[in-house]
Amino acid sequence: MRGRYSSMMTEGVPADEAQAIPELPTTAWAVLGMLSHAEELSGYDLKKWADWSLQFFYWSPSFSQIYAELKRLEKHGYATSRTVVSEDGMRGKRMYAITESGREAASHWVNHSPVEAPVLKHSVMLRAWLGHLAEPERMREILTQHIEYTETMRRRALADAEGADVNPDWAYPSAVLRWCVKHYEAEKEFAEDLLADMDKLARQRSRRKPAKRQNSSDSH
Repeated sequence: MRGRYSSMMTEGVPADEAQAIPELPTTAWAVLGMLSHAEELSGYDLKKWADWSLQFFYWSPSFSQIYAELKRLEKHGYATSRTVVSEDGMRGKRMYAITESGREAASHWVNHSPVEAPVLKHSVMLRAWLGHLAEPERMREILTQHIEYTETMRRRALADAEGADVNPDWAYPSAVLRWCVKHYEAEKEFAEDLLADMDKLARQRSRRKPAKRQNSSDSH
């Protein structure tokens, strides 16, 4: 069962208003939140924004998921769309904008919905936890690749944070991206410590194997 930092915060919120806000997937609120940062965005723009920011701390939804949520948001009146035709008149691009009710709903979600505690699902840690079943060299390879991955993500988050600094409207995303930079710095340090522990355990494991073989031969 997932933990929560707080229960439903409904103080100061009329009961009919709280009930009027539909229960939408978190991804829908994320898409609506991205729309709140601009006047209009296309589905392609939203995917780029998700890859630029959301992926570092939540996830980056696919194009199909983004369009499914846009359709859901339009159904609830939280977003509108229009087709913009290119200058040659041959191609049309659908642009989406948040409505006033959509902005109010997003604000209500941020301020009053339950805050779910983050869930850590770490496949590298799971394999290290099962290290007694792993080949030492394979475990070292997995951890080394993870360390390289965290450094790549740290550099990307830093570049995106610095890019966001040029626009005052992106102050909050920039602050979160800098948190992500620190997260990946810490993750890299933790992985390096774990690698050192795995190497130590591998040396201990190798020293025990000959003794086991010797005991087996003595029994015969």
